[in-house]
Amino acid sequence: MIKSNGKILIFLLILGAAAYWFFHANHVDEKAMPVPAARKTSDTLRFDANAPQLSFISIKAVDAFPEPLVEPLNARIAYDDNLTAHVFSPVAGRVVKILAETGQRVKKGQGILVLDAPDYAQAVADSSKAHADLLRKKVSYERDMQLYEARGIARKDLEIAEADWHQAEAEAVRAGARLGNLNGNQGSATGQYILTAPHAGVVSERQVSAGSEVRPDVATPLFIITDPSRVWVQVDLPEQEIGKVNVGQTVLVQVDAYPGESFTGRITVIAGALDPLTRRLQVRCEIDNSQLKLKPEMYARVSPIPDVHSSLPRIPNTAIVTQGLYSYVFVEQQTGVLQRRRVTLGLQGHEESYVKEGLSVGDRVVFTGALLLNAELAGNE
Repeated sequence: MIKSNGKILIFLLILGAAAYWFFHANHVDEKAMPVPAARKTSDTLRFDANAPQLSFISIKAVDAFPEPLVEPLNARIAYDDNLTAHVFSPVAGRVVKILAETGQRVKKGQGILVLDAPDYAQAVADSSKAHADLLRKKVSYERDMQLYEARGIARKDLEIAEADWHQAEAEAVRAGARLGNLNGNQGSATGQYILTAPHAGVVSERQVSAGSEVRPDVATPLFIITDPSRVWVQVDLPEQEIGKVNVGQTVLVQVDAYPGESFTGRITVIAGALDPLTRRLQVRCEIDNSQLKLKPEMYARVSPIPDVHSSLPRIPNTAIVTQGLYSYVFVEQQTGVLQRRRVTLGLQGHEESYVKEGLSVGDRVVFTGALLLNAELAGNE
């Protein structure tokens, strides 16, 4: 009985193996089918319209840009200090109410913060007291003047009254100046101080909350109010590139947030000395930010443009294939037809290069996948 069951088991295994072989011999796995090869000549690849190789490349038209003098320089976006106010409280106190939020546009003199400030209450009281004392001593002087004219008092008493009046006048001026220096408006309650915006703009940052204690000697401003339509670009210029920039020169600014997009600015200030630690020269550029795309503290790349310049096709370095001493790109002749073309490069940056010869504006170039195409073409050589 055991031997019979063993023979049946062996028979079933042989039958299963035969069925497996028959099935795979007559059904070809689509994944194992060979990929159609490209039709090649010495420098041209031809693919069918639905060839899978085309899904691994990207083709874009070439645009022209002014060729910069140097490789893109490290920079950062900063506030335009001429249009920016870092607002501190001139008196100590406790925050009662926040009147302005981040992103809110405010007018000059508009209240942005309410403080419970005893020092401000003291300044108001001193000013009121000084003006009351001034009024009293002025009236006393005028009365003594009448008495003196009527020979009712000695001249010495008149002079004392006049001196007291002038002293009170000086004290009133001092108390008024102290109150005016606080640059605030008296709140609805005694001792409340309203911090106001020094000029019109947008509240860019707020570093205070209700209930917190503030002092005039803190390092961080309570508010930053600025005009975001104008920003600065601070450039760290290497020592060896100093001779290539000058005030009034045009620059192109790029940021990672908007790949492929450039912003035009102009150099306005060049520092007079190098930073002794970094050996870099600080260069300031002003740029129109009316679209509000650039934000302070963004990292940027700045390319100075010569005063007399010509535009050249610009391509990413991923589009370039190097063989020996020469550089090549793949240009689309028509759908599925890609030609390897020799080009002469100008300035080569870390990410992009400018082409002096071999390309024209509007040519459709393989931006990614050039190395794969070159390997395909090399297989026929």
